[in-house]
Amino acid sequence: ALQYLKGAYKKDVIRLFIALGLFPIASWLPVYRFREWILSDIVSGINTGLVAVLQGLAFALLVNVPPGYGLYAAFFPVLVYFIFGTSRHISVGPFPVLSLMVGGTVVRLVPDDSTGNGTSIDISAINEERVMVAASVTFLSGIFQLLLGILQFGFIVIYLSQSLISGFTTAAAVHVVVSQLKFMLQLSVPGYNKPLGIIYTLKSIFSQITDTNITDLVTSLIVLLIVFVVKEMNDRYKAKLPAPIPIELLVVRFKLFLLLFQVPVAPDVGVLQKCIDDSISIAIVGFAVAFSVAKVYSIKYDYSLDANQELIAFGLGNIVGGSFKGFASSTALSRSGVQESTGGKTQIAGIISAAIVLIVILAIGFLLAPLQKSVLASLALGNLKGMLMQFKEVGILWRQDKYDCVIWVVTFLAAIFLGLDIGLAIAVAFQLLTVVIRSQIPRCSILANVGRSNIYRNRKDYKDNYEPEGVKIFKCASPIFFANADFFREKLITAVGFNPQRILRKRNKALRKVRKMLKNGELRVTPVCKATAPGRGLTGEGLLEKLERCAFFDEEIKPSMFFLTIHDAVLHILLKKDIDSSPELKLPEVTLHNGLRSRECMVRFSSLLVALQL
Repeated sequence: ALQYLKGAYKKDVIRLFIALGLFPIASWLPVYRFREWILSDIVSGINTGLVAVLQGLAFALLVNVPPGYGLYAAFFPVLVYFIFGTSRHISVGPFPVLSLMVGGTVVRLVPDDSTGNGTSIDISAINEERVMVAASVTFLSGIFQLLLGILQFGFIVIYLSQSLISGFTTAAAVHVVVSQLKFMLQLSVPGYNKPLGIIYTLKSIFSQITDTNITDLVTSLIVLLIVFVVKEMNDRYKAKLPAPIPIELLVVRFKLFLLLFQVPVAPDVGVLQKCIDDSISIAIVGFAVAFSVAKVYSIKYDYSLDANQELIAFGLGNIVGGSFKGFASSTALSRSGVQESTGGKTQIAGIISAAIVLIVILAIGFLLAPLQKSVLASLALGNLKGMLMQFKEVGILWRQDKYDCVIWVVTFLAAIFLGLDIGLAIAVAFQLLTVVIRSQIPRCSILANVGRSNIYRNRKDYKDNYEPEGVKIFKCASPIFFANADFFREKLITAVGFNPQRILRKRNKALRKVRKMLKNGELRVTPVCKATAPGRGLTGEGLLEKLERCAFFDEEIKPSMFFLTIHDAVLHILLKKDIDSSPELKLPEVTLHNGLRSRECMVRFSSLLVALQL
């Protein structure tokens, strides 16, 4: 009975861990500090919800669907993330880059003239078809995210570096600017979802520039100016403001706008077959952006994130959102900033923001007028300030790391001229290529003693350094394998100042002569006294075991030649030099009758050569 109870207890514990892992809400909600946090979460949720409403309406333009559907994307994913997500601070919902990627798929599958002859187009039918395409691609991207999370593929985020994400989102921001020009100018510009599409779009806009609606243009510019000025004030005085000014609400006109929940729908199977590639890109980019933002806040507030659980949370959120005709969700940098800066402590703030969106959908929606597309375009562009300012990172990256700077530039140019989907693939491939190049051409340096201590650093970085006579400390900051073995050998030969192969040839020639003389009885060998010098040790991380398996050691190269630290090795060499220079301390060695003596330097050089060859 006792064994049975123990087994049952273990099973309950396992089930508890599984439940806590799959449903993170079960770990933090029971310990929620109601009196301390609830007021902050309410204030944060209200502010975030107001921003989410306007961003949802504005970002729907990027998807090329009616604005009201953006509210669905701002509502359903929040509910799912509240249960399954692990970040306490990010605001889940529409993100301009993802919206633009979904919009590219929508325009490709449902162009403007897909249901008409160019003169009488059924706008309503086109909108319905586009909504279904957006919902289907969102549903499929959610499926991919869910599968990646279940299969524990959360590590894929490490292959999207910060410089790649920055260059990609900046390029996406430029695409957003160009895509919204037709709404600000009120021009009929078809969608070009193909390489160099941005060039064709600009060409079409400038060819019709004389047909610009001046009223809409002036209205857009005024709204855009106000939004930029107020957002700059929010950034500059965020420490003094109790909450960021929700400027988007101040530029919206209210009339009559009927918007109700629609029943969930199944995705269009025909659409799913045509947008697999797009869905994979959307799934990866959406997760990478959200996780990078969530990681910033997790570090700031000292709590852990689960990448695989985040994939599951966003996957389920997109599945549910797509079922209700929403579009892909991630997290918007500005919206998450509002949630965190206004005092949000947990995802309770997210639920309250979802409640604000729900009120707009079910109640205030009856009083909400159809907004001018030019105004919504201005609101969308106003939220791109942070991403457009990422151009300043190019100079910083160039000073910090040339490779990261090149990755940023290549990513930006590829995404601008080849489109976001192809550009992302090229950016990832180029980034992996830089990893190969970095490992194939590693950074090598000569170390020197700094300040006569046990610290050794690159001799080029310090003036007060000391290099022991006859000692070269060579550092290669990369694993050595077949692709960089030749490069390593050349750099090492350059560092020591001579080619050990020449020494080896002379040594072998002398040894052949010695063997011949021993065979002829012309030489005799005196006994050798062996001693182990102090300071010798073994290195960790399984290195010696690997060398043993590779038959690296022999009579000359032994495990005792390895040291725990550079300083130990230097002290050992200096000690041997002192012994060699003091007759009373010198150890017996092999002496040849004809005056030839075995030189320790030859052993060192031959050992070095064996190491290089292996």
